[in-house]
Amino acid sequence: MKHHPQALALLGVILMVFAGNHLLAITDPVESNYALTAKEMLAAGDFISPRIYGNFWYDKPIFFYWELLAGFQLFGVNEFAARFFPALVSVLDVLQVWYFAKKLYDKGTAFAAALIFATTTAFFYLSKAVITDMTFIFFFNSVLIAFYLGYRSGNRQWYLAAFFFSGLTVLTKGPIGFLLPGFILLVFLCLRRKPRELLHLGWLPGLAVFLVVGGSWYYAMYRLHGMDFITNFFGVQNFLRATVSEHARDDVWFYYIVIFLLGFCPWSFLVLWRLKKTWRSLYARRWSEHAVFLLTWAVLIHLFFQCMATKYVTYTLPAFLPMAILAARLLKERTRLVKRLAAACWCLYLVLTFAVAVPLCAQQSGRAAAESLRNLNPDDALVVNCGDYNVERIRYRTSTVFYYGGNIPELIHRADMERVKPAGLSWNAKNVMPFLAYEDLPVKTPFFVICEAPREAYLKEQLPQAEFSTVYEERDTLIIRVVLPSAE
Repeated sequence: MKHHPQALALLGVILMVFAGNHLLAITDPVESNYALTAKEMLAAGDFISPRIYGNFWYDKPIFFYWELLAGFQLFGVNEFAARFFPALVSVLDVLQVWYFAKKLYDKGTAFAAALIFATTTAFFYLSKAVITDMTFIFFFNSVLIAFYLGYRSGNRQWYLAAFFFSGLTVLTKGPIGFLLPGFILLVFLCLRRKPRELLHLGWLPGLAVFLVVGGSWYYAMYRLHGMDFITNFFGVQNFLRATVSEHARDDVWFYYIVIFLLGFCPWSFLVLWRLKKTWRSLYARRWSEHAVFLLTWAVLIHLFFQCMATKYVTYTLPAFLPMAILAARLLKERTRLVKRLAAACWCLYLVLTFAVAVPLCAQQSGRAAAESLRNLNPDDALVVNCGDYNVERIRYRTSTVFYYGGNIPELIHRADMERVKPAGLSWNAKNVMPFLAYEDLPVKTPFFVICEAPREAYLKEQLPQAEFSTVYEERDTLIIRVVLPSAE
C-alpha cells in the first residue's frame, strides 16, 4: 500500500462512507419518507408505484426507491440496508471525478480532485444520507461527462451514452435531469461558438434511448394513476417547487454562496485563499476549453437553482465535480498540502460519525419512542400523534411509523380536516399521513398519544375530561396514555 496511494485513498473513502451506518437511525423529516415508502412497497410487492401510509405517493421518481428496495432485500429492513446504496454510489462518484479529471488533465490532477471531492463536508453528509442526491449527482454528472468526451473526441457514441444517463437522471429526480444538462451544454456550445454541434447529437436514436430508459416508468404510472400522478408529480413536486418557495426564509440571494462555503469546506476557503494570490495571473491567462466547460457547468448550476423559488442545501451539489477538478488545478503546486488536509478530514469524519452523527441521528429520529411503544402497547391499542402544523419543529415523525410498524394518525379537529388534506397545487400534497379527529377518539378504551413536550398543555386543553399518564419521556418526546370518559 505504501507504493499505491490511490488504492489506499480509495480504501479510506470506502471505510469512511460505510463506517457506523448500522448505528445511524433513520431521521426526520426527509430520510424517513424514503425509507417508509420503500418498506411499504416491499410489503405490498409493488415495485412501480411508491406508497406511504397506505397511499400512493408521487414525491419522487422510482430509481432511488429501487435502490432502497434492493438494499432491504439484501440486508433486511434496517439502517445499514437503507444507507448501503447511497454509500456505494458515493464511492462511484469519487471514481467518476478521478476518471474525468484524468481524461482532461493528468493522473496528479485526477488524484487531487478525487481527494478534494471525497473530503468535502457535503460529500461526507450525502454519503450517509438516505436521500436521492448521491445517485442523482452520479447520473447528472455522467450526462455532461459523456457529452464532453464525445464533443472532444468526435466519437458520437458518447452522445448516445449522454441520452442514456439523462434517462436515468430523470428516473431519479425528474425533468430537471434532462433540462438542466441540456441548458449547460447549450450555453457551453454558444460560448465556444459551435452551436451547430447540436445537430450532431444523434437526436433520433438518442431520444429513443432516453424515452425507453427515462420514460417507461412515467408512462406506466400514468396508465396506473392517470391525472392524479400528473398533477401531483409534475404540478406540485416540480412546477410548484420552482415557482413557490416551500421554505420562504431560505429564498435569499446569498443562499447558495453560503452552501458553497459550508458544503465545499475546507476546500472552499483554501480555494479563496489561492484565488486571492493568483487572480491577476488567472485573469490574464487564456483559459483552456476544459476550464471553460467546467466553469460553465459549475456556474450555471448555481445560477439556475438560485432562480428557483424553493431552495435546498443539496440542489447545487452536482457542481462539486467541476469545482473539485478546478480546485485541483488551482492547488497543483500544493500537492503535499492537499494530501495532508485530505487525510486530516478523513480522520475527522470518522470521529464525527461516531461522536456526533450517531447521537444526533438518534435525537432526530423516532426510533427510541417506537421501540418503547412496542413494549408499552402489547395489546395493539390506538396510537395517535399530536403535532402542530404552525410550528415546523413540532411535526409528525414519519420515522416513528417506520420503526413502530403501524400507522399513527395525526390528531386534528374535524373542522380543520378540509384545510390540511391534499388538494390541488399546494404544499398540502405532502399531508398524506392518516388523520383522526379529536371528536372521534374512543371512549373508555385506553390509547396512546405521542407529542412533543411543548404540545402537552394543548393536548390536555382539547381533552379536559380525560385521564392522562406519561409512560415515556425522552428529551422532548412524550408518550401519554389517555383514557376518555363516557359522554354520559
